[in-house]
Amino acid sequence: MKKENKIKLFLVDDDAVFLKLLEIDLLNNADFIIESYSTGELCLKALMNEPDVIILDYHLDGIDKDAMNGMEALDRIKAFNPEIPVVMLSSQDKIDVAINCMHHKAFDYVVKSETAFMRLKNIITTIMGYRKMEKQLSWYMDRM
Repeated sequence: MKKENKIKLFLVDDDAVFLKLLEIDLLNNADFIIESYSTGELCLKALMNEPDVIILDYHLDGIDKDAMNGMEALDRIKAFNPEIPVVMLSSQDKIDVAINCMHHKAFDYVVKSETAFMRLKNIITTIMGYRKMEKQLSWYMDRM
């Protein structure tokens, strides 16, 4: 697949083992360009690299207790570009946390579990399907 057709993912998680496992799983099952970051601050600095999708951990203070948390990073990503789909990822299986993420404009919320990797792949497929439909609709509307 040509580089310009590949989906660019940002993976942001302070758990280095989980981050690497997710990266390996995604690369083994699809043709992505992946950039991984251990903090929200590093992710924000790289936004000019134009990610198609960002997978963002809810808690990001495992390495640095003063690091911004996932909600702060989500808000800043959306302020930079509200069109970037952000999928929040957390070990918390609490509905109020998921609802709060959705209020902050997250595309979806995934609990870290044995099905998380499969759910993330399905969500990425859904996001890219929406993008394709938007492009086709725009093309069609331009010709009317």
